[in-house]
Amino acid sequence: MADKEHSFEEITTHLVTSGFIYPGSEVYGGLSNSWDYGPLGALLKNHVKDLWLRHFVRGIEYNVQIDPAIIMNPKVWEATGHVANFHDPLIDCKYCHSRFRADDLVKKEMPDLDVDGLNQEQLNDIVQSGKIVCPKCGKSEFTPIRQFQMMFKTFIGVTEEKTSTVYLRPETAQGIFVNFKNVMRTTRRKLPIGICDIGKAFRNEITPGNFTFRTREFEQMEIEFFFKPGEDQQWFSFYKENCKAFVEKLGLKDEKVRFRDHEPAELAFYSTGTTDIEYLFPTIGWGELMGIACRGDYDLGRHQQASGQDLTYLDPETNTRYLPHVVEPSFGLDRLMLALLCDSYDVEELDGGKDSRIVMHLEPELSPYTIAIMPLSNKLNEKAKTVFDDVREDFDTIFDTTGSIGKRYRREDAIGTPFCVTYDFDSENDSMVTIRERDSMKQERIKISSIKSYVRSFLDSKKVK
Repeated sequence: MADKEHSFEEITTHLVTSGFIYPGSEVYGGLSNSWDYGPLGALLKNHVKDLWLRHFVRGIEYNVQIDPAIIMNPKVWEATGHVANFHDPLIDCKYCHSRFRADDLVKKEMPDLDVDGLNQEQLNDIVQSGKIVCPKCGKSEFTPIRQFQMMFKTFIGVTEEKTSTVYLRPETAQGIFVNFKNVMRTTRRKLPIGICDIGKAFRNEITPGNFTFRTREFEQMEIEFFFKPGEDQQWFSFYKENCKAFVEKLGLKDEKVRFRDHEPAELAFYSTGTTDIEYLFPTIGWGELMGIACRGDYDLGRHQQASGQDLTYLDPETNTRYLPHVVEPSFGLDRLMLALLCDSYDVEELDGGKDSRIVMHLEPELSPYTIAIMPLSNKLNEKAKTVFDDVREDFDTIFDTTGSIGKRYRREDAIGTPFCVTYDFDSENDSMVTIRERDSMKQERIKISSIKSYVRSFLDSKKVK
C-alpha cells in the first residue's frame, strides 16, 4: 500500500466523479455548500448508521431509540437559550466585503491563543488590532463583531407573523430531553437509560466549507444517557471507552485519530467534563468527529422550569425524586463519512510503477457494495444474473458488465468493493466462479453455492471484537 499523502482536492474530486457525493442542485448552478449523497454515499451512510445502531442501541442493554420531529414548539429553543444566545461572531472585510466568523480568523492567525476563552469584547479588540488578515484580499480592516442568529426561522400556518414563528432544530438532543418523561412512562425502564436518535439538524453557518465538513444541513447520531446524580464520572468513562471502540470498528488509521479533553475555559458552565474525538483531515487539519459531554441536569432542569412539568425521576430503591444527570455522546455523521472517505483513499503503484490503481480501503462491512458480479462475456449475462439475484438477497451487490475484466476490477477498487466475482464460460460446466479480494488482489476459484458463506466468513474475520 502506498504511503503518499493525497490532497483534499484530489480526494473530493474522486468522491464527486465516482458517485459518492454530488453538488446540491447542480443543474441550477448549485447552492452554496449544499451536497447530495449519490448511490455510493447513500449506501455507505446507511452502513455507518447500521454499525452505530448495532454498537450503541442493540449493543448496550440500557439504550433505546426514538425519532423526534425536526420542527418543535419554539418554546423548546427559548428554554434552552438558543433563541437568545445561539449566535456566531460575524465580521465583514471593509475592502472586499467577504464575511467571516471572527473566532475562526483569530484561531488561524493565533493558533496558540485560547480563543474559546475570550468574551466578545476581547475578541473584537483582537480583530480591530490590525493583526488579523483577510484571507481573500490580505487587508486588515474589519467591521465590529455583530451577533448572527444561527437557527433557520420559518412559519407554520397561512400567515407569516410572530406567533407562527418556528425553527428548524439546530441539534437533535432537545427532542430527546422533551421526550424523557414519555420514554420512561411507556418503556417502564429504570435508570440508567440511554435514549438514542439519528436525524437531521440545521445551522445557518456564516462560513460553511471544506466540502461536507461544515454544512448548513447535517446529520447527527446522538445519545442522552440518564443516570443517578453522583455517577457522572463512571458513565463518562464508560462512554469514552465505548466511543473509542466504535471508532476502531470504522477502521480509521490510529495516527490520524486523537482524544482531546476540553480545558476548563472551554467547558460550558454546566459541564464537568467534555472529550472530543478528532481526525487529522488533509488540508483542514484536526477536526472534531464527535464529543462526549457531562451535561449534569441542565437540560431537564431548563425544560422543567419553562414547561412547568415535573421531569424528576422517582427512584424505586430510595423512594426519592431527583432530576437525572446526563452524559451525551454526539457524533457528526457527515464528518464521520468524510473522515472514512479521506482515510480510505489511496493510489497504489502496480507492476513496479508501470501501472496504478485508485482504491478505497474501506472496512468491508461499510463499503457501499460488498460484491460485484461480473460475467466474462455478455453471452453469459443471463446465467450470471441468477448468481447476482441470489447473492443480493444477503449483500449489497452490483452487476457490472461494461468494459474488460481488468477495467471493471479498477472501477470496483475505486469505489471500495471488497469482492469481484467473475462468471466465465467454465462456470456453466463446473458451477464455480473466480472471486477476487480488493486489498490483496488475490484470486480464488470457489463454488457458486459457497459465495455467500465465503464472503460472510471473511467479513466476520475483519470485525473488531
